[in-house]
Amino acid sequence: MNEKTEKDKLAKLIEGLKQLSTEGLDFTKNETLVPKMESYINEIILFNSAYNLTNTSDFEEISVNHILDSLSAAGTIKKLADELEDKTAESSDSANCTSTEDAANNGQKTHSIKIADIGSGGGLPGIPLAASLSDYSFTLVERMDKRCAFLENQAAILGLKNVTVMKKEAEKVPAESFDLVTFRAFRPLDKKMIKTLLALTKKGGIIAAYKAKTKSIKEEMDGIKEIVKEYQVIPLNVPFLPEHQRNLVVIRKQ
Repeated sequence: MNEKTEKDKLAKLIEGLKQLSTEGLDFTKNETLVPKMESYINEIILFNSAYNLTNTSDFEEISVNHILDSLSAAGTIKKLADELEDKTAESSDSANCTSTEDAANNGQKTHSIKIADIGSGGGLPGIPLAASLSDYSFTLVERMDKRCAFLENQAAILGLKNVTVMKKEAEKVPAESFDLVTFRAFRPLDKKMIKTLLALTKKGGIIAAYKAKTKSIKEEMDGIKEIVKEYQVIPLNVPFLPEHQRNLVVIRKQ
């Protein structure tokens, strides 16, 4: 493949990252993000037929419909994680001191908040989020052996030391394992599923669900209103998909 074609292939990914960049999370300053996502997309294409990871094996479609879609919520997830960490620090002075000491020793800020991608599949949104938020800890929860092997291989290839793969069904994850739980293209939020997600989320923690149309969100949330009294819908903008309605549903565990 010549250099021009290679640049053309990456054009939408690079431009999309520019569009998604904010003052709080500037993807353009992360020099490793584009090459990591390029490698990840190529691996998805390579293993897609065997593992059924995405609904397409086209590089551009994966870039937009899956990578940029996953990263469209990265800034919001970072804010939510920081909000949880601030609350934890306020309630525990000793924990705050330890965190500061660790950061000084490592030469960078580290975060104690544990984030999970439930039903990770091929690693979406977990791998793009982990690559863009490298100082946050991510656990990719997946029940299928071959997909877990793929996820572990990707974490190693991409050098994502902040990623752990957990081979379990969501229902069997230990109670209150995570501060923030997210998922994308997962089962609908019915009563059984929301109870499972709330169980594995720590008290005071957050569930952040990638969802599509607001009408569908209302129907799902009406079905679990006895369990979830309040929730927030945050609109997401996915570059190159202006008609693609996307939202992040935020539920706070009381």
